[in-house]
This record gives sequence, structure tokens and C-alpha cells, in this order.
Amino acid sequence: MTNNAQITDEQLETLRGIPTQTIIDALWAQGYPPTMIEGARPLQAGQHMAGRAVTLRYVPHRPDLAEDKPKGDRSAEYVAFELCGPGEVLVIDAMGWKYSSVGGDIKFFRLFQRNVGGLVTDGSVRDSVALKEYGFPVYSYSTTAKQGPSDFWPWQVNDAIQCGGVLVRPGDGVVGDDDGAVVVPRAMVDKVIGIAEERHAVEEVVKAQLAVEDVSPGKYYPFNDRTWELYEQKTGKKRSG
Repeated sequence: MTNNAQITDEQLETLRGIPTQTIIDALWAQGYPPTMIEGARPLQAGQHMAGRAVTLRYVPHRPDLAEDKPKGDRSAEYVAFELCGPGEVLVIDAMGWKYSSVGGDIKFFRLFQRNVGGLVTDGSVRDSVALKEYGFPVYSYSTTAKQGPSDFWPWQVNDAIQCGGVLVRPGDGVVGDDDGAVVVPRAMVDKVIGIAEERHAVEEVVKAQLAVEDVSPGKYYPFNDRTWELYEQKTGKKRSG
């Protein structure tokens, strides 16, 4: 679990096709707590997202901090933007302030220009109509008309953060679909892919068998000895691990 190699584009493409709930189950099987980013809801239906995390942390507003923070394109959010591309997802720690804005049309036009892989926050975004037109996946608690600076300021780039109660480290995988956004620790990507693909295959076998037998799902789900016996019988494959 100490592999710190960058998640490859090929791995991202595989992760993009795995349902978020299956990723959660795969991590749970390895002893990880749930990594769904609470409060990060899809801005529109049909989004599919996978990228390497670029992290940005916001801190509460205070006049002296507003005076001391870097200005212009040296401000933390713009530094973070320039680290993003098609293989990156910008993850913003908004401290769970549900209706505080982390940005809108003008700021996020730069993410559109950089063809960013996605944006995730436990706060809110402004100018939702424009963001939908930009087309990159957005996950936020909600939309808002509020300005951000009255509440908080972008402060730190690419350090470990929380977002929606979940630890996010730079370079972690971030995957999103209609059910939400989840984090895949960088060192766990290969393991998660392997377990997720196997679980998907097992679930397809179980659903087919339930249709034949017309019995309670409890016979085979949650997975038990009968589940794995059925899987091996139907596929000829042995359970991994």
C-alpha cells in the first residue's frame, strides 16, 4: 500500500467505468472507511468523472488574512487551476459550508480552457447555467447566489485536505457518477480495480440466478459461501484473494 506512482490515464479510464458504489465496496473489503464525499452532488445527470486529485483548501474570512493572501494570479485557486488538465479533478475543501461559493463563471472559465477532468467541493458553486455549458463534471453541495469572499478565502494548494468528511491527498483518484463522488487512495487503485471487476461479475451471476430461482436476495447477498460456490460453478473462475 506504499506505491506512490502516479495513477495512469489507462487506470483512470478503467475507474471511470466502475460504479461509485462498487468502488466503496471494494475499498471496504480492504478495510477502508467509506470514501464518498458527502454533500458533493452532481450538477447535472449523466456525469462520469475520473481524475487525479489536485487539492485546494479554503479558510474562513478575516480582514487580516484577506490583506495578507497572495493577489491576482498568485492566489491559491489560480495556482491550483494551472495544475489541472484532462486527467485532473480539482477538489476544494470548503469546510462543508453548504451555500458558500467556491467560484463561478469567470473563475471556472479557466478550468474550461484547461479541459479539466472535473470539479468537486463540499461547498457550492455560482453561475450554474454557465458551468453546465462548460461541460466538465461538477459535484457540489448545491448552487448559490452568495459571494465567496464574505465567507472564506482560497489558501493552500496540494496538501492533504478533507472534503465532505473524507481525506483527499494530492494524486488520489476521484471518481464520480450519478450517485456521487468517491476517493480512491492512490496506492489502492490496482487493488480496487481488481476487486470491483470481480464484484461486478459476481453480481451479474447472482442477479441471473435470482431471476431463475425467484427467491430472496438474502440467499446470495451479502456475499457468502453459497455466492462464491455459485460464481465458481457458473464462470469456472476461482475467487481472488
